Amino acid sequence: MGNKQTIFTEEQLDNYQDCTFFNKKDILKLHARFYELAPNLVPMDYRKSPIVHVPMSLIIQMPELRENPFKERIVEAFSEDGEGNLTFNDFVDMFSVLYFNTDNFICKEDLTRTLARLTKSELDEDEVVLVCDKVIEEADLDGDGKLGFADFEDMIAKAPDFLSTFHIRI
Repeated sequence: MGNKQTIFTEEQLDNYQDCTFFNKKDILKLHARFYELAPNLVPMDYRKSPIVHVPMSLIIQMPELRENPFKERIVEAFSEDGEGNLTFNDFVDMFSVLYFNTDNFICKEDLTRTLARLTKSELDEDEVVLVCDKVIEEADLDGDGKLGFADFEDMIAKAPDFLSTFHIRI
């Protein structure tokens, strides 16, 4: 009792919860992951909102990104400095878009949440449903209503310019 280190203020934790689907425990786990990337850079105390940038070279070594052929593009998309370096806020944003569940499949709900976050809710509900339905229709090989790695590989094979354009025609 009394030895527990405070990483964030209650207000900071409330703000993160308001801006993401993460709860307090998730936010603290994300901070621990961010800290593990660069313990010499990332402070354990964020109560004064330090601005710390972890280099892309460290971020892309995370197990979640290491084998992803788009890892640099993903990190750059969330980097506010334009160089691929991430602050803790950038890191939280990246995980709030990329990870909803851990079942190793992308379902319609995952697509809906991702699309809403990426478009910052600029699409209405009908447009989101249409895009998600088209993506599932186009990419779901086995008709199970969700996308696995085999579905993704097949979709990429059908779109050879995907690596350079990072989009799929639906």
